[in-house]
Amino acid sequence: MTNTMEEKDIISMPRIGDSAPSFTAVTTQGNISFPQDYRGKWVILFSHPADFTPVCTSEFMTFAKREPEFARLNTQLVGLSIDGLYSHIAWLRTIKDKIEFRGWKNVEVKFPLIEDITMEIARKYGMIQPGESSTKAVRAVFFIDPKGIIRTIIYYPLSLGRNFNELKRVLIGLQTADKYGVALPADWEPGEDVIVPPANSCGSAADRMAGLEKDVYCKDWFFCMKPMAKEELEMA
Repeated sequence: MTNTMEEKDIISMPRIGDSAPSFTAVTTQGNISFPQDYRGKWVILFSHPADFTPVCTSEFMTFAKREPEFARLNTQLVGLSIDGLYSHIAWLRTIKDKIEFRGWKNVEVKFPLIEDITMEIARKYGMIQPGESSTKAVRAVFFIDPKGIIRTIIYYPLSLGRNFNELKRVLIGLQTADKYGVALPADWEPGEDVIVPPANSCGSAADRMAGLEKDVYCKDWFFCMKPMAKEELEMA
């Protein structure tokens, strides 16, 4: 069988639990070394297909408007496409000067947007999906924790804009699970009850089922939950 792709172009996609692949890059906010420059912070690294396209424009305006919400969660936004720096600058200026979306005007994008005209970074992160496009990055989202570890990966096709409420929910969920040692049920939203770790002995399982563990209630011995107020989830 003849390979349709050169071996050098075959790069394993990073996985959840891997260290975020390192790179240096030129961005609209200066040069960066990633992820080293953001140690101690969460990072949402995301790609978009191209500058001067409508879905991407709507997403960047939304990211920019909601950036303070992510900043309050100790999170840095970093964007990427395979366009050049001057294209990025011209596009962001156009967004600020000319584009209105959802009633927003004069929206300024202040987070870094990476130039990746060689596609080196996009390939390193598996953002180029040949079945979708071999010349544009898909809408990939990488959640990277303060230690530089990839914690969640979400991919969207070119035609579908991202759900920003879900991106924020995922971020808060990861931070909540880390801080409190809990798990989160289906469709969980901040302020709803959380799942406590399974009992590690017959005695503790019996205590839980008898209601002896404070604030914990059980559906069965292996499925126990407790309340967690939304106010507890602030990471500041």
